[in-house]
Amino acid sequence: MFKKILASIILCIGLTGCSNNNTDIIDKLKSKVNNLDSYQIDGELEVVNNESTYKYDISVSYEKDEKYKVRLKNKTNDHEQIILKNNEGVYVLTPSLNKSFKFQSEWPYNNSGSYLYQAIINDIENDDKIKTEKTKDGYVINTKVNYSNNKDLVSQKIYLDNKANIKKVEVLDKNSIPKIKMNYTNVKYNKKFDDDYFKLGKNFDNRNIKNEQVKPEDTKQTSKEYDVAYPLYIPTNTKLTNQETIGDRTILTFSGDNSFTIVEEPASDSSEVINSNGDFDFTTDVIGIVDDGVISFDTNGVSYYVVSDKLDKAELLDVVNSISTIPVGK
Repeated sequence: MFKKILASIILCIGLTGCSNNNTDIIDKLKSKVNNLDSYQIDGELEVVNNESTYKYDISVSYEKDEKYKVRLKNKTNDHEQIILKNNEGVYVLTPSLNKSFKFQSEWPYNNSGSYLYQAIINDIENDDKIKTEKTKDGYVINTKVNYSNNKDLVSQKIYLDNKANIKKVEVLDKNSIPKIKMNYTNVKYNKKFDDDYFKLGKNFDNRNIKNEQVKPEDTKQTSKEYDVAYPLYIPTNTKLTNQETIGDRTILTFSGDNSFTIVEEPASDSSEVINSNGDFDFTTDVIGIVDDGVISFDTNGVSYYVVSDKLDKAELLDVVNSISTIPVGK
């Protein structure tokens, strides 16, 4: 009997480590990240919104004293955006439109982020029921996540090699279906960056950026034809009751128990920094600006503003992420 028990223990150790608490690999990962002065990550990010999947080439740069730059390029249309954090604040930039939004944000610590070392470590430290699994290629760490605008995302799997290097992260919904996948293709530790690498102007090819607040209607519009887009998801007891065109602007009014309005117009160049009290998140195929009662984003040459005093942020995002140029009936 003793020999059988001993054999079972040896087999268990050989296959899985027989433990849910491989603390050594977690400590090694935390030590590796916390001791870095800088890093650069290149990878591929995949985001599932409703029935659509969007893929991005992503480059993440970090330098101590809280400097970050995340460059995202949509693989389908080459639309590029940058999330930038420096000593002056947090920005979301669209270089092709010379447009920038500035936030007073705790990013990247106020939300989970599969492409940022610091956000991943934050999730690990905030989970008192963390689970680890030994595999033939390394380890898998399972943690809770915090995506404040999407409560369907509840957990993540962090894949490490035997040297505690992150190779892949999957973010899962409540049905354990991956909704975000981040593959790390190249990582450089303690990389040297130019002095102006994290400065706002540098990321606009040194064009003039004025740091002042403007309203969307104050920016100069460029006359341009576009296909009107409609949401494929409409909340219950709500329907499209009016469509009105004023100049280049189209206004869609949805009335009912969960009323909302969509404004669409040609995207314009803007040399100002637009101050925002909200935050930002993935919307359709781009990063959008999310505030109480309003979400705005630019894609395929069109600016969208979705407004409601009935829907919360998560419900408004459901509407936004379903917007398509396929028409729906009233």
